[in-house]
Amino acid sequence: MIDFIDPIYILTILFFVLALQRMSDPKTARSGIVYAGAAMLVAVLVTFFVPGIGNLPWIVVGTAVGGFLGFYAAKRVKMTDMPQMVAIFNGMGGGAAASIAAVELVAYTESTGFLSLAVAGGLIGSVSFSGSVIAFLKLQGWMTQRSVTFPGQQPTNIAVLVVAGISGGLLLVFAGGFWLWPFFLLALGYGILMTLPIGGADMPVVISMYNALTGVAVALDGFALVDTSAGAAAYAMIIAGTLVGAAGSFLTIVMARAMNRSLANVLFAAYGAKVEEGGTVSGALKPIDIDDAAVMMAYASKVIITPGYGMAVAQAQQKVKELMDALESKGVTVKFGIHPVAGRMPGHMNVLLAEAGVPYDRLFDQEEINPEFPSADVVVVIGANDVVNPAARRAGSPLQGMPILDVDRSKNVLVLKRGQGKGFAGIENELFYKDNARLLYGDAQETVAKLVQAIKKL
Repeated sequence: MIDFIDPIYILTILFFVLALQRMSDPKTARSGIVYAGAAMLVAVLVTFFVPGIGNLPWIVVGTAVGGFLGFYAAKRVKMTDMPQMVAIFNGMGGGAAASIAAVELVAYTESTGFLSLAVAGGLIGSVSFSGSVIAFLKLQGWMTQRSVTFPGQQPTNIAVLVVAGISGGLLLVFAGGFWLWPFFLLALGYGILMTLPIGGADMPVVISMYNALTGVAVALDGFALVDTSAGAAAYAMIIAGTLVGAAGSFLTIVMARAMNRSLANVLFAAYGAKVEEGGTVSGALKPIDIDDAAVMMAYASKVIITPGYGMAVAQAQQKVKELMDALESKGVTVKFGIHPVAGRMPGHMNVLLAEAGVPYDRLFDQEEINPEFPSADVVVVIGANDVVNPAARRAGSPLQGMPILDVDRSKNVLVLKRGQGKGFAGIENELFYKDNARLLYGDAQETVAKLVQAIKKL
């Protein structure tokens, strides 16, 4: 078996690459996830046959407990709570990377070049772990989702990071000892401090960033293990971590661009900490009843549905699928316009709708769907706010320059809304006051269900 260990690790590396490639397309993403999971399972099992491995009983217990908890959580989690699970699992990956670094730092008695990589992996992994925990708490609603700020916050954060770096340097000089504890405590503290001022609406970017950081930490740990007996396992960590780090970094940049903001602005500007003033909005809110809304949609030629986080909160995705079916039975063409940050994680709306049975070929991103809004008879906005606010085109608006879905350019807009609250930016949505917009108040799931019944009666 010893002769096959390294080839098996190399095979798992190839499957990781293939899995990532398949995850790039919604039609093959499920098989990509299966490939990655199977490769990871094989990599874990073959590790038990590595010569000289110790503490096998503890490793077996840890693997069994972790595997059971992961399986149980994945089976029980609601799709609307998937962002929280992704955030905390990102954190677990970062925590694991930090733990590997800690073991390496304790095991070595003299400083080496590879040991400095373990320090870097420990720092990044610790930041990813504690930051992901705060992201989880915000998404779960166990702490405020708005930015948490205090005077002198950024100088304090920088000071904590600098002292953590100094502790890491002293850790290298003295090869372990006392400096191990302040190093990891300060790194964990920085992850918390860095995430507190980031609001809930920016969590898609944060989740992607911590995913990337976890990958980088794993890759650095792999480099730190190169000069040990880890063999091909170290190279598997390097390649897998690099893949995750690269993919997560690219996604982070894409998500920030989708809001027309730099990554620095997302991380350090405390966006949403204060309710912004959006100026005076002209016009009046014009409510509509269920029957009139049903007639408007049933006799339309093309209807575009634009979901937002409110749909996820109301768990209305299944009813939205029924609405699509009811409209199509009347000969209406139905499409979905998905904004990149319409949710609490990248692809959140796509996953929810796909779970409900909406075909992938009905889901269109912002660039694809925007040219079609002028020809749409009705656009149905379900739980979206800032991502459809025309104020983004107005100079001086807090949303200025943010790419939006051009729903206001359609012939009619039907907005399903629980109340008259503002979006995360804290400004009035100018869409709601447009002459072609009508508001249908109520819980999204209940309202869509009533719309379906009303359409079927026509």
